[in-house]
Amino acid sequence: MPLTIVIGTQWGDEGKGRIVDLLSAEAQLVARYSGGDNAGHTVTVGRDIFKLHQIPSGIIHAHTVSVLGNGMVINPNTLSAEIDLLTQNGIHVSPQRLAISHAAHLITPMHRLLDQAQDEARGASKIGTTGRGIGPAYVDKAARRGLRAQDILDPASFREKLTAHVQDVKRQMQLFFGSDVTDEQSLIEEYAAKAISLAPYIRDTGALVRDYLSRGMHVLAEGAQGTLLDLDQGTYPYVTSSCTTAAGVFSGLGIGVQQAGRVVGITKAFQTRVGSGPFPTELLDETAGRLRGSGANPWDEFGTTTGRPRRVGWLDGVLLRYAVAVNGVSELALTKLDILSGFSVIKICTAYRVRGKDYEALPDGLQTQQMQTYQPVYEELHGWEGDIRDVRRWEDLPSQAQQYVHRIAQIAGVPVRMVSVGPEREQVIYLA
Repeated sequence: MPLTIVIGTQWGDEGKGRIVDLLSAEAQLVARYSGGDNAGHTVTVGRDIFKLHQIPSGIIHAHTVSVLGNGMVINPNTLSAEIDLLTQNGIHVSPQRLAISHAAHLITPMHRLLDQAQDEARGASKIGTTGRGIGPAYVDKAARRGLRAQDILDPASFREKLTAHVQDVKRQMQLFFGSDVTDEQSLIEEYAAKAISLAPYIRDTGALVRDYLSRGMHVLAEGAQGTLLDLDQGTYPYVTSSCTTAAGVFSGLGIGVQQAGRVVGITKAFQTRVGSGPFPTELLDETAGRLRGSGANPWDEFGTTTGRPRRVGWLDGVLLRYAVAVNGVSELALTKLDILSGFSVIKICTAYRVRGKDYEALPDGLQTQQMQTYQPVYEELHGWEGDIRDVRRWEDLPSQAQQYVHRIAQIAGVPVRMVSVGPEREQVIYLA
């Protein structure tokens, strides 16, 4: 089938951007279907590092068309900055190459203020959001009071709707948080001008994607965040506000389920997450520091969007099995295997010990409160010495690294087809 879906199997930050970049070489259209600028996809091309938050990383390939689907929430300020950054680096971004769904919702500066105030007010129970206004934008969408990209096409009406939105959020800020918003007129004018500049990119992207599929063209659907941050299937309430699983592709792009073909699950060779919430395999010792890095390298475990140090731990096979099942994953792409070089012993969580009994699947479903008490049951594998970042053939990997990859495939129940051993395009090993 012409539709390939790429999703994260963990709490995001699996390295989807660089895998999407590779798969985009064979795609004609690359589409984002959910989330907003809380996502961060990093692509390394030679000495150039592109950190993209809204535009699909497939835009780096000159032959592709990129789509921001109706399931997204879009911040015109950061999107405009992203377009400028790509243009300055010689990447052509025009309405012929980038299309924004007329039905996508907009994030405003007021959404960001509200997001930050709400999470701060939770105190010790804070979720740890990115503060980018994602949640409040999706709340407005569900409440049927949101601003949509199509509103931009009527500038006068858009300014009226924007003014009403600003006044509404201002009242909420005063009433619930005792804070005020000053100089809102300047905010309205600056934001409106930036949003209206995006008008040439707005179109019916659902019809565009369906047309490509009907002509047998290869469409690559790019997910944001990861399965465990899905609003329904994730570790609620420590989740994002949209559908991050493969199922979100169909409503988020406006296409039928019969188009689904290949589902690629991106899996980091260990586990990470940003923000609060359960993390059964989390490490807090010196091993965590080795996995995370110092932050001096873009490949280190610090959030692309927030810059916050990520929580780290050993790979969780129980949650990986869950993600494979929820998404219908057909194959895995394993990232950051090189980070595990030098460990004498590598652990994988293969079960949870709950109430004195071991479970290879979630005993009570993905219930956040119960997960706090689960004890990981580890299987230990021999590590390997030496740098593997220059390895390009499977047979040249140390046997212990091969065994680790094979064990992950066994646990997941699907094959590993790609293994990355570094951040650059060519640092990937392909398996038959």
